[in-house]
Amino acid sequence: MMALLLALAAADPPKTPTSIDGLPLGGLPPQSLPARGCAAYLFSTGKTRALVAVAGAEPGSLRLSMGGRTIDLARSNQAGSAGYGFALTTDYAAEQMSARLDLEIQTRRDLTQGAIVDRGTLRVDRPGEDSIILPLAGLIGCATQTS
Repeated sequence: MMALLLALAAADPPKTPTSIDGLPLGGLPPQSLPARGCAAYLFSTGKTRALVAVAGAEPGSLRLSMGGRTIDLARSNQAGSAGYGFALTTDYAAEQMSARLDLEIQTRRDLTQGAIVDRGTLRVDRPGEDSIILPLAGLIGCATQTS
């Protein structure tokens, strides 16, 4: 048993995909919980399963990997309330790129300081390029509250 655990510990961690299902969107490496507020950790639901986006409720940002580069987009607009500091629909923009994130959030009694993202959709628009629309699912994790 101990040999198996040592072999697993010595194994290389899984590689982060540079392309999700042939799209210019890639996977993100593991991300930390936010220092304050909540973050949505969103995974692709197609053939390639990877962490594709992290949305922060504070200060309102979206992190993606596009063309092998990690890009942070700032929130530009939002509509509706989904909970945990997130809107039903949120728009982000930066670097000649815009993104729209639609989330359906479900709270559960067995989760503390977070929730499930039952369904989500990410749309990425870049000038002169085809739009990318990717279905997502994931979890919301929130910073520990201290009193």
